[in-house]
Amino acid sequence: MEALFAAALGILTASGVYLLLRARTFPVVMGLTLISYAVNLFLFAMGRLHTGVSSVIAEGAEYGDPLPQALVLTAIVIGFAMTAFVVVLALRSVGEMQTDHVDGQEPGR
Repeated sequence: MEALFAAALGILTASGVYLLLRARTFPVVMGLTLISYAVNLFLFAMGRLHTGVSSVIAEGAEYGDPLPQALVLTAIVIGFAMTAFVVVLALRSVGEMQTDHVDGQEPGR
């Protein structure tokens, strides 16, 4: 199971980096989103989450650590705000420069 999870994280990260290196704004936004998803899954994996354990600390019982869940929830909110800001920034750039190329100039012009 760990190998499958590691492979999924690797594919998400590699896809995000590939999209970040594109020359258009929409793939860059999608790449940032994929990398933020990969970071969220990585935080969950580092928390060693278990199923069927209590969230309240009881003597002698196994309990779930709430810190990774709080970190991921915070990262989701921050990621949503970052994505919204980047989309608005990209739309303004398209409106002012009449192109969605990240450099503001189409290649070959």
